[in-house]
Amino acid sequence: MRTGEPLPAVGDVLAALATGLWHWDTADKLVTVDAEAARLLGLPAAPATLTEAQTRARLHPADWNEITAVVQLAVAEGTLAEARVRIMDEGGTVLRVVRSRSKPSYDAGRRAYVLTGTLQEVAEPGPDPAGGRSTVTGPWRRSREAFLLDAGRALAEARSTAEVLRVAAGLSMPGFSPNGLVVFGVEGDRLTMIGHHGHQPDEMGPFTSMPLGLEYPAAEVVRTGRAVYLSSPEEYRDRYPVTWPLARPFGRSSWAFLPLTVGGRTMGAWMAGFAHPVAFTPDERAVLTTVARMLAQALSRAETAESERELTEGLQRSMLPSLGPEVPGVRIAARYIPTGGGLQVGGDWYDMIPLPAGRFALVIGDVQGHDVRAAGLMGQLRIALRAYASEGHRPDAVLSRASRFLHGITHDEQMSDPRFATCLYVAVDPVSGRLEIARAGHPDPVIRMADGTVMLRPTAGGLPLGIDPDADYPTTRFALQPGETLMLCTDGLIETGGHDLDSGWLRLRSILEAHEGDPEALADALVQGVHGPSSHHTTGPLADRREDDIALLLLCRPGPGGGCDETTTVRPRVRRMLHSVGQDEPERIAVARRHVRDLLHDWASPDQVDSAELLVSEMVTNVLVHTDADALLLVEVVEEDGRRRLRVEVFDSGDDLPHKRRPGELASSGRGLLLIGLLAHAWGVDPRGEGKSIWFELYEGPGEPGGRTPGDGVPGDGVPGAEVPGDGVPGDGGSSAAGGP
Repeated sequence: MRTGEPLPAVGDVLAALATGLWHWDTADKLVTVDAEAARLLGLPAAPATLTEAQTRARLHPADWNEITAVVQLAVAEGTLAEARVRIMDEGGTVLRVVRSRSKPSYDAGRRAYVLTGTLQEVAEPGPDPAGGRSTVTGPWRRSREAFLLDAGRALAEARSTAEVLRVAAGLSMPGFSPNGLVVFGVEGDRLTMIGHHGHQPDEMGPFTSMPLGLEYPAAEVVRTGRAVYLSSPEEYRDRYPVTWPLARPFGRSSWAFLPLTVGGRTMGAWMAGFAHPVAFTPDERAVLTTVARMLAQALSRAETAESERELTEGLQRSMLPSLGPEVPGVRIAARYIPTGGGLQVGGDWYDMIPLPAGRFALVIGDVQGHDVRAAGLMGQLRIALRAYASEGHRPDAVLSRASRFLHGITHDEQMSDPRFATCLYVAVDPVSGRLEIARAGHPDPVIRMADGTVMLRPTAGGLPLGIDPDADYPTTRFALQPGETLMLCTDGLIETGGHDLDSGWLRLRSILEAHEGDPEALADALVQGVHGPSSHHTTGPLADRREDDIALLLLCRPGPGGGCDETTTVRPRVRRMLHSVGQDEPERIAVARRHVRDLLHDWASPDQVDSAELLVSEMVTNVLVHTDADALLLVEVVEEDGRRRLRVEVFDSGDDLPHKRRPGELASSGRGLLLIGLLAHAWGVDPRGEGKSIWFELYEGPGEPGGRTPGDGVPGDGVPGAEVPGDGVPGDGGSSAAGGP
């Protein structure tokens, strides 16, 4: 062509280069091709207009999906859409491979893509010596799809920013894995580094915080929302000469900077650096863009979850008190673990309230529900309990007033959202160890004795707070002995992991019995035993099943081997239990029997355990039937010279002493002392200043009961208090009562 001659038509030039021209409008679902493009598609060499279905039938099915993905990516990045496509005949044979290049645009009004591009036949490509991948078919595609599935699943399961960064650092992209990653965020007008991988901490100083206006690829990505691909160090140096000296020491050959976009907002940038040259073909860009989108979604979820967790934990901490200064004579430990789901806020709480005369109260409770309302009611109820306790009311009065208060604020005319709460209130005298307990529908306290024996301590109780404004809450009194630990907890500690109250209690009991250490260490052991330690790599064994929050209080009275000290001492073989049974509480005889069986859980002879249970039932029943007084039961297990001895003593305020009787064959009573004499190794009756006590002893192991071993202290052996007056005095219960309630 001579100078000054007109340029040839574009169509003639393209035909001379064996390049076809095509136009595609997704709104009309029509594809227009010229003669060369029609020939490349396996059609007669003449201009034609095809439907999308006709065009799709000429292409390999996998390649059609590739084209649609590349078009969306090119529109998002404002770049050319390029793909290699296999042309098929009617029999499914590949006729040729063509390269498609186009400049797509998106018409928002019609919600359609409009593309005009070219088709040109190419040879089936081999490996790219420059390090970039050029084909989009075959095993590489299958590997890429598997990688994206794995990456999406791993990022979706990440629950914190640290876990998201760990997952991103472990991604191994098919064929072009980066050797360095950096995630940037935005704080005000500055670009900040959230995390990195493949770098030494001292190398990242300049990148920790930079102005958004800086001539740096990540800053440009955040400003524009478009990715930046740098295939060579020369390209990086030419485009960003100011910050090139910062990137040069890392010795990388290619870089990809992609926006982290969520909901149309660019929240940061992701840098992937490569030690080898990468051409960043459309399919490689598609992989990187997909990973960046998944990474942005994962970081957004983690950021939201962490913000909610910080908010709710701050709310919970503001409502839960500190235990304050140490109280002389006791050691206290407390734990609160929020629920595993939702807003991680609930209605469980604990409190420690100072009382007059050096005393204090421990309170633990659980408001119904695991939502913000439950947390709000918990805060109100805790304040009300502190106010009532500070006024000097006794435990039963404190709970009665609290029940009326909760009923008043949750029961309106519409009954839109009535709530109740369980609660356990313990007034403590740290000097004597005396406890006064009132319980409102809450789990019973647990006692860990000085020798490691653990048993439930059933206490009298009433309805949960807020159900009946006139409910009564009886008080149970007993003393915490030196070396013993009192455990108060909510049902979340017991039932977590699919347990019910019975199986959950057995699990806690094994932890309490096996533990050696102070209350703080014991509290940690209980919590970790329930839902396992936290980990960045895996959740605890039961964390996903934890549907309730947990509150825990431990009160330990220091003593030999009691676990209140950091050093482990030899535990004394002493067990002691004090239990009261009122005239109007015959059902508590069954509780007394269970206490005895729990104390003797490791006793060598099951027959002796049955005998002890029978005799306790007989002695307590005698007091209730033959006197007008309440019964106080004291049970002790003491080890002496390698042999254990059980001593049971029942006190009452009656003055009449029991007598042995000789009941007839059909008599329904009068056999109580006969049973004691037959089953116990030693027994007796001791008059007191006010009232009396009757006692018996059993020795573990072989030995004939009933006073047949000399010196055992049976009546007539000269043991003080063992003499029994003559027959016929009221106070001896019949054996028919030995079964007890």
